[in-house]
Order: sequence, then structure tokens, then C-alpha cells
Amino acid sequence: MSLNGLNILLVNDDGVTAPGILCAARFLSRGHNVVISAPESEQSSVGHGITLRLPLWTRKLDISEPFEMYAVSGTPADCVKIGLDVIYKEKGMIPDLIISGINRGENLGTDVIYSGTVSGALEGAIAGVPSIAISVADFKSPIYETAALFLLDFLNEFDVKSIPEFTALNINVPSLPYNEINGWKVTRQSKRRYEDYFEKRVDPTGREYYWMLGDVIEDDPDPLADYKALSERYISVTPVSIFMTNEEFLSQLPTVYRGGGL
Repeated sequence: MSLNGLNILLVNDDGVTAPGILCAARFLSRGHNVVISAPESEQSSVGHGITLRLPLWTRKLDISEPFEMYAVSGTPADCVKIGLDVIYKEKGMIPDLIISGINRGENLGTDVIYSGTVSGALEGAIAGVPSIAISVADFKSPIYETAALFLLDFLNEFDVKSIPEFTALNINVPSLPYNEINGWKVTRQSKRRYEDYFEKRVDPTGREYYWMLGDVIEDDPDPLADYKALSERYISVTPVSIFMTNEEFLSQLPTVYRGGGL
């Protein structure tokens, strides 16, 4: 690796040839050393799953790009593990930063529980490597270039080593031209969630099946809620942790349950 910038491991959940990750790699390669380790097929909404009972295949792709690209037959978390424990280890290095994305579609509120993109970043946090997840809030026509330009600017002004242990940054970018973005805000993971329902359908053979649909609920009163920043044309930057203990209820629980115990 010949550049003087950061050594970046780039992963995603949309697949190794998805437009978002290629856009990120091409922009980041202008000043940083990029290696892609990404799923060979789409792995959206797989959460933090890892492969334990099947082999993992990894192959280096022959590309004419200023970065290396590896396709992995696994989940985003698998791709981080392979990237760290195989690809970078063979180089005798540890990356300075893991970036997961650029994802097609936002990862706000309860999305982070299901998101393969956020899980890729959190897997990096578990491994002790500064990590960022980044998504564009548009499924139909995402403007990836805006997110890529923001990454370049953000990395110039932000010390990734300041990200605390076991923490990653979850970044969501409005799908707007870069000059229409108002800036970025530090936000909280909101209570944004989905009211799911199932639509009964019939396949060509006459068998009934169900297709899950859902309506978005955005009723969080917190002015720092992640989705509110995007509605105001700001980029949302939310620190998220791998630990999910409810600290407030932890202190209350012994007084709630008095029936004995171990």
C-alpha cells in the first residue's frame, strides 16, 4: 500500500459489486488505502449473524481499480472477520478504520437491530478497530456521491481514534446533492420503528404465502432523534454501542422482583 492516508477495510451488506461500496472505494482511494471485503451476494437485514456451520469461501476479484476487492460467501460480520483475520493478517497489518457502506437506504432507530451494515461496523468495534457505518436515506435513487464526499471531509477533520472502545458511528446521509446539505449533527438512536403487517398472496402454483410489509412510526419527542436531522437536511451521526443493557432498569430490577432467586 503506497498512500500515506488511513488503511481502510471496507465492507457492506448490499454485496461486493453494489454501487454504494464501489462509490465509497473510489472516493476514499483518492487519499487512503482501501481493501474491500464484502458479501458475494446481498445480505441486507441479516443483522449480526455469523457463519459457524458452513465453510467460508473468499476470492480476490480481478479489477482495474486503485483498491483490492475480495468476495466472501458470508455475512457482513463474516466479512469483517475475514478481512481482519485473513486478508489484513496476511499483509502483516491491522486496518486503521473499518467502514461499512455506503448502504442503499437509511439505518435509523430500530433499523440498527436488523441492519447488516451497522452490524459490520459493530463487529469492527468488537475487534477493537475504529468503525463507521454509513447509509444514504433513499432506496430508489440514492445519491452515493454525497455520502462519499462527506466521508472524505469527515475523515480530514475527525480523529477516528477518539471513537470509544466497543462503539461505532452510525452515519445517515440525506439523498441530496452535497451543496444542499446543511451540515452534520450528533444525534441519538431514535424510537423510530415499524408497525408490521403481513399481506396474504398466492404464488403461480396456487399456494398461499405471506409478504411482510410495514408502516414507519416516527413519534420520538427527542429533538436529537436521528431521523429529525435528516428531515432538516442534516447528516445524522450517532454513536452506537454493542452493549444493550438498560442501565436504569438494571438498578430497579432487584426491587421489582422479590420472589427470591439464586
